[in-house]
Formats: sequence, structure tokens, C-alpha cells
Amino acid sequence: MLPETTPADDGTPPQPARDRRPAERVGLRADLRAALPDAAAAVLVTVAVFAFLYARMESGDSATVAVMPFMDDPGTYWMYLLSQAFGWSGLLWAWGTVMLGLLLSGPRPDRLPVSRQVLERWHRTTSLTTMALMFAHALMFMAELVRYEAQLGWIERLWAGFADSFVPGWYDSGTGRIAIPLGQGALYLAVPLGLLFYVRHRIGANTWRRLHRFVIVVYVLSVWHTLLYGTNVWYGEWPRTVLWLLQIPVAALLLLRLLRPARRAERLGAPGRQRGVSLPGWVVRACGRVAAGAVVVGLLIVVASGHDGGRERPAEPPSTSPHPHESE
Repeated sequence: MLPETTPADDGTPPQPARDRRPAERVGLRADLRAALPDAAAAVLVTVAVFAFLYARMESGDSATVAVMPFMDDPGTYWMYLLSQAFGWSGLLWAWGTVMLGLLLSGPRPDRLPVSRQVLERWHRTTSLTTMALMFAHALMFMAELVRYEAQLGWIERLWAGFADSFVPGWYDSGTGRIAIPLGQGALYLAVPLGLLFYVRHRIGANTWRRLHRFVIVVYVLSVWHTLLYGTNVWYGEWPRTVLWLLQIPVAALLLLRLLRPARRAERLGAPGRQRGVSLPGWVVRACGRVAAGAVVVGLLIVVASGHDGGRERPAEPPSTSPHPHESE
């Protein structure tokens, strides 16, 4: 069928009429319903990870127990294990949604197994699931701290657990003084950046697009938090190596997206010749591409050399808790 045409008043040939119907607006409720199967899969993965961590702790192979021997009791510390499980499934879902986002915003492959609309919906639903998993991870960590602070009254226990888990800078013990604020920063950035999509018609598509680029910061903070505080990847063993390996495709897709963005306005032309882009803006874009390339090279060096920041297992593991009682 040929497109409809509208006659021109100046006698020029008729031109195809533009479809003035507004694009269908994607609502949060619809995406929440669409995310139910994705969330159910995330729950199943979390249960599987929890069972794996529980079994390793029971068998004595847990790296968590090697770091904190007093936790050699999965029946008592099951909330901590569940927090770890939510953290790992949350990181996996974050990896997936970032990969989808980079695939959608970079050079478009000639053939995709599903339509672009389906990929966009998957990107949105996995993003919502990731936020839920991140919150569940923090909530179970708070629950474990509330259980742990048994010498305090209930109000004080709830406040102590909440503050340590959700107030940046409150947790004051060991590696957590750095790692926990990183995780909190990832959570507090993920929620607004993820939900701004549903109000982009109010703030403007260009504003939303600029803000949405910072989602990669959420992912970097999440990985950094895991490398610092994830006891299962503290040591220089295969779990830590796998975590580093998973970052290579993310960095490679990011570099490809910067070198060949889907939107023509974001492409890096000759300095000073690209309309609407100042020289400082061009320099920032160029530096971003160089930095992304350096990250890819750095990741390859880390994985190939094995120098990934992992610790050696101590001959005699420490006996102190990561968050000692004030009265002790």
C-alpha cells in the first residue's frame, strides 16, 4: 500500500503525509506486569545461589567462612547468605540489562534473534528486576545486622541495622567503610535513573538520554562493591577471575557504542566541524573513547596476568567479626 499524500498549495508534487499520531507511551504498570516472568526467574536463580552458598558453608569450603570463621553456621547466618545470593543475582541481572542497553544504543546488528521492540522491553524489565534485587540484597543485610545486635533493644537494633545498611558513611568497620557506601551509591543512583524513563515525556527525551548514560556508573559501582566486599571473591581464585572476565564484553560493547553510536548526533566527526558540538565537548567525547579503549586493554591484562587484586588465603583465618559489638 502506498502512503497517503497531501497536496501542496504551491503546485509542487504531493508529499507523503507524516503520521502525526503520538508514539505509544510505555507505562510503568505495564512493564511491572511484563517483568513478572523475569522476576520469577531471578528468584529461582537467587534460590539456587543461596543453596550453593549454604552447601559450601556446611561443607567447610565457603570463602566467607575462611574470611569470618565465626560464621561457620549456615543455620544461624542464613539471612547473610540470602543477602549474598540476592547480591549475586542482582549483579548478574545488572550485567544483562547493561549489555542489552549497550546493544540497543550502539551499532545495530543486521540480524537479531528477536525484534528491537522485544529487546527494549527486556532491557526495561531486567532493569526493574535489578532494582528489586539490589534492594532485597540491602534489606537482608539489614536483617542480619538486626539479628546480630542482640544486646540492644529492638528500636536500637532496627536503627543500627537500617543506618549501617542504608545511610552512607554510617558503617564503620573494616572494608565495609568503603565498600558499603559504593553499594549504597549504586542503589540510590539505579532507582531514579531507571524510573526516569517513565517520565521522559515530562523532562524531555534529550534530558532523559543524557541522564540515562550514567547507568554505567551504577554498574561500575556495583562491581567495585562486589570486588571489595564480596567474601566469595576475596581470594585470587576462579570466582574472582570469572567476575573480571564478565567485564570484558561490557567494556568492549561500551567502546563499540562510543565509536559507532546508533544516533548520528553522537558520532565523533572532525573537531570543530560537527554542528552543535563545541571543541571542549568534542575533546570530552574523544577522551571517553580513549578511556573505554584503555579499560578494555586493562581488563585483558588483568585476566591474562592473574594480578586481579585477590588476596591469598591466610594460613590462620581471622577470628574477629566484620562488625564487632561496641561493648566488646
